[in-house]
Amino acid sequence: MPGTSTTPSALPESPSDIPPLGYALAQLKGIYILAENAHGLVLVDMHAAHERIMYERLKIAMANEGLSGQPLLVPESIAVSQREADCAEEHITTFQRLGFELQRLGPETLAIRQIPALLKQAEANRLVSDVLADLMEYGTSDRVQAHMNELLGTMACHGAIRANRRLAIPEMNGLLRDMENTERSGQCNHGRPTWTQMGLSDLDKLFLRGQ
Repeated sequence: MPGTSTTPSALPESPSDIPPLGYALAQLKGIYILAENAHGLVLVDMHAAHERIMYERLKIAMANEGLSGQPLLVPESIAVSQREADCAEEHITTFQRLGFELQRLGPETLAIRQIPALLKQAEANRLVSDVLADLMEYGTSDRVQAHMNELLGTMACHGAIRANRRLAIPEMNGLLRDMENTERSGQCNHGRPTWTQMGLSDLDKLFLRGQ
């Protein structure tokens, strides 16, 4: 969940006092955030933006001592193929570094006891399934390490805000501030833009003002 930030009742008089991405005005169709900055209107794809934020946070944590875990109050079981269960056992150290605690309960069953703390809101079963799919594709430990950023990208997608989730204004502003403090926040992990700017002149042209 993004942080929270208060919103002024009106924009500061000096443009230099307005954050680069401005202040949230509203949410559109549960997908976009509309904000006002010194230049005009800012449109943000909230899922893409939050995905980039989560990805960068996961990379920083992984570069240090690995991801800390959040134990599940009630462990979840997940049905997998025997090959997937074998893969989970083979890469148990990788799962631990990623913040997971898994246990094999049978030939085709795993127990999920812990997931990464940064992704504690994610659906545990889907998260583990997608990470397993990536590990199955990469194969050996050396290749897994070489593709670690792709793995983190898969995980970040699960931790990001989903479409149609309603956010309060302070939550939207928290996301905008997080974007401003995150490297490469202008693009999501897949290279798509996370936000765009429509200046006053662009808006004026739409309504044929000043012509």
